[in-house]
Amino acid sequence: DMHELEAAVHQFKFRSETPSIARLAALTSPCYFHKRFGDAVDIDKVLEEIKGDDQLSHSRLMQTAASVREVSRQLQRRPLKRAVRNVMVVTKARDNALVRLTRELTEWLVATPRYGREVGVNVWVDSKLRKSRRFGAEGLVEKEGGRYREMLRFWTPALCLEQPELFDLVITLGGDGTVLFTSWLFQRIVPPVLAFSLGSLGFLTNFDFDTYKAHLDRIMGDSGMRINMRMRFTCTVYRSAASSISTAANSAAASTASETHEVLNEIVIDRGPSSYISSLDLYANDELLTRISADGIILSTPTGSTAYSLSAGGSLVHPDIPAILLTPICPHTLSFRPMLLNDDMALKVAIPASGRGGAFVSFDGKGRVELGRGDEVVVRASQYPFPTVMGQPLEWFDSISRTLRWNTRAAEQKGWAG
Repeated sequence: DMHELEAAVHQFKFRSETPSIARLAALTSPCYFHKRFGDAVDIDKVLEEIKGDDQLSHSRLMQTAASVREVSRQLQRRPLKRAVRNVMVVTKARDNALVRLTRELTEWLVATPRYGREVGVNVWVDSKLRKSRRFGAEGLVEKEGGRYREMLRFWTPALCLEQPELFDLVITLGGDGTVLFTSWLFQRIVPPVLAFSLGSLGFLTNFDFDTYKAHLDRIMGDSGMRINMRMRFTCTVYRSAASSISTAANSAAASTASETHEVLNEIVIDRGPSSYISSLDLYANDELLTRISADGIILSTPTGSTAYSLSAGGSLVHPDIPAILLTPICPHTLSFRPMLLNDDMALKVAIPASGRGGAFVSFDGKGRVELGRGDEVVVRASQYPFPTVMGQPLEWFDSISRTLRWNTRAAEQKGWAG
């Protein structure tokens, strides 16, 4: 429920001034990541990689981008081999077919002996399934004389925001939308995410659910898991006192931050229902680059290059490439082409005071809000990347071949005879 999630985000902002012990422990790294990665990442090497450049040492933003890149490289080379004690399952609670699969997966996880115990691992499912007859929580915990009663638990959006370190692994059942919802749940530190493909497309879901037992036995066993730290954006909306969108916050200051989101795919700024073309000022590190005349603009991560950006003419970008994709939506000039920008830039999109109208901004397709004259949106590489469990080294090429039919011919060209 989006209203519950928004309320949890609002509550989390008030509590963020006094971070938990787990959050404080994560601050020992130049980028903030889940504590289970600590054994696999050589922080001294990360710091060594970024301290050699004088510019890097003077820019916190560039330090963050560089350190996330180095952490990601180390995690892909070195598999994690730590016990998984708490597994969170994310799915669509209103999809009956997925609820049945969630029940099957949950029962197998709690009942399969692991780590020298007679039982399995603790499983956290959506609190909406607590009273679901199709899921049958009561029937599950009463099995085997009630030995699973303490192992089945329920998560809420507030718990994900306040105690992300509680979960060792997140399993998603669904499509790419379920993975994006998981990113929305964890607005700061994110546990490793293993995505099973049960949706319509599947750029982010590279594991086949039919063989989930083999995958999980391998990942939770001696083989461990290899992690890809996907880049996210930190997007902040700043309200101007002159904005036509009146708020209690912007009445007391010339420009104040009204909300911040962590984005996995893209941020979209468009003209909304207005019949006027959008006028947007684009800044890089507080230097004006250009004034945009278009239906809107997409700022996408490499992960989001296969989403809205692709439909608007943007390029496919491998998720390991550190970049910010700038893709215009129906630009008024033919020379305004999609661009790849350095991930250490802080990009700002401002609504000019002289423009004919405002605009709307959305974050991964959610949280759509209106922007007035003078309002600004600042986008930068996030300190909180999104870790996904890797299936195979070339899985990204497999996903675009499978979903987009990339470079696939209807029939092969005939060979020469004789």
